[in-house]
Amino acid sequence: MFALHHFVHPIGYFMSSDQSNAEISSPVIEWRDDALPIAVNFDDSYFSQENGLAETQHVFLTGNDLPARLCDGFHVAELGFGTGLNFLATWAAWRAKSVDGHLKYTSFEAFPMAFVDMERALLSFPELGDLTKEFLDLGGGSFETAEIALNIVHGDAQETLPAWENKANAWYLDGFSPAKNPELWNAVIMNDVGNHTAKDGTFATYTAAGHVRRALTEAGFDVERVKGHGRKRHMSRGKLR
Repeated sequence: MFALHHFVHPIGYFMSSDQSNAEISSPVIEWRDDALPIAVNFDDSYFSQENGLAETQHVFLTGNDLPARLCDGFHVAELGFGTGLNFLATWAAWRAKSVDGHLKYTSFEAFPMAFVDMERALLSFPELGDLTKEFLDLGGGSFETAEIALNIVHGDAQETLPAWENKANAWYLDGFSPAKNPELWNAVIMNDVGNHTAKDGTFATYTAAGHVRRALTEAGFDVERVKGHGRKRHMSRGKLR
C-alpha cells in the first residue's frame, strides 16, 4: 500500500479547473439489489451487474493495451466519469506496474454523481478498498499528487471537449448507451475525440454500434470489433491512423 504523497492538491468536487463557478446537478439514482446504481434520467446502469470491475479491466484497460503501455506522462481521457470505477482500476494497474513517473487522467462528466452515491457504489469493489479510501478522502473529485493527476471536467462534452487543450494517449468512451444518450456518441463528439488523441493513441468502448464505429473511423481511427465482456458479444477498440 502506498502512502499518500506529501504533495496533494485536491480540487473541489463540484468544480473543475475551467468551470469553478458552474452549478452542477447530480443525477437521480435508483438502486437495484441495493448495490447497482441506475441513472433514472437515462434508465441505464453505471456498471455491469455481473462484475463491473472485470468489465472495466476487459473493455478499457485491455482494450487500450493497458497496463503494458503505461509510462511516465501517459494521459488517459474519458467520456463519463460515473462512479470513478474506471479511474480507480487504472490507478490500481499503474501502482501494480510500479511505474516510475506521473499519470494524467482527464474525465468529461456532465452529471457528477453525488459523493454519498459514489461512496455507496464503490462498496461493490472491496478489492479496490485502499485506493477507494484514498480517493474518497481526497473528496471524490479532481486532485493531483506526485503520482497522479485527476481532472474531472464538468459540463456538456459538446462544449468542454473542443475547448480542451490536451491530447490523450488512450480514450475510455463510457457514456450511457448510444440508444439512451445519443448526444455523447454523435459524429461531432467522435471527431473531437480523434482531434484530441496523441500519435499512436487508442480508444476502447463497450459498444459495437455501427454508427459509433463509423464515426470513429471517420475521426481517424482504425476500428475493430472484438469480443465483449461476459455475455456481451462485441465491443470496439481502435488506434489513430
